[in-house]
Amino acid sequence: MPPPRIAALGHHQPEHVMTNDDLTALVDTTDEWIRKRTGIATRRLALRESVTDLAEQAAAKALARSGLAPDEVDMVVVATCSAIDRCPSIAAQVAGRLHIPAAAAFDVNNGCAGFSTALATVDHAIRAGAARGALVIGAEKMSDITDWTDRSTCVLLGDGAGAAVVTGSDGRDGIGPVVWGSDPTRGHAVRISGDWHPLFRQEGREVFRWATTELVPLARKTCECAGVSPTDLGAVVTHQANLRIIDALVDRLGITDAVVARDVVDSGNTSAASIPLALSKLVELGAVPTGSPVLLFSFGGGLSWAGQVVMCP
Repeated sequence: MPPPRIAALGHHQPEHVMTNDDLTALVDTTDEWIRKRTGIATRRLALRESVTDLAEQAAAKALARSGLAPDEVDMVVVATCSAIDRCPSIAAQVAGRLHIPAAAAFDVNNGCAGFSTALATVDHAIRAGAARGALVIGAEKMSDITDWTDRSTCVLLGDGAGAAVVTGSDGRDGIGPVVWGSDPTRGHAVRISGDWHPLFRQEGREVFRWATTELVPLARKTCECAGVSPTDLGAVVTHQANLRIIDALVDRLGITDAVVARDVVDSGNTSAASIPLALSKLVELGAVPTGSPVLLFSFGGGLSWAGQVVMCP
């Protein structure tokens, strides 16, 4: 079959903005300290919305822009690590709210690498003939699992959602081969642990070293598998973990002319939501030409990674 493609995108963020100055009332920190170490200026917090609410809003926008009817969607896959309810899945709840009948609906929890993992899963299903159209959503309410007394992590996290409608293409390039994997020996470095009130924990220095060294050849391999040179990319959308990580990856890949997503500055780290959220914003702004190759590369809890080159819708 022709490679599946992203037909449309949508995103949603809650209204409440938390600035770095707001955080100084909670922990011993400053705006200068946060910006210097992370690049983050603000983040959005969902005061009343749930993960399902965020996912629904982003998915509804993407579906409307795609022109697909609900009964043309055969799969709904949500990437999230912050869902509090274990069952039913966020995907099943979103399918019900959007009146999508009889879709295969399930959640993927691969931490910050979740969206690219979910996108690859849907890509493979469409190629195999198991689906015609699909909704892939990254949605997180990280504020639910944030330790607001830990200044090393509470300054990082935000809430939001991004969604993509994926369909079979008309023969043009669509979604490239996935490069994915994990290093479970380092799984302790990013974790959400606890029975009734799980909290996000991170070994920041270990993650920074791993992301800025060992992930560079994997991101390069992702481009090679798609038959694209890093210098040919129209845009780069990595997981929005930390501005220093993003800039280091881009620099070491030798990328000079591509548009680089730096949504982390305004949105913070939204885990599995960060890539579709940032990509949807770039497309909405017209910052990336239609049909240009875009590197999506995500990494995080596990420690896991997943990436693919897609054509900008």
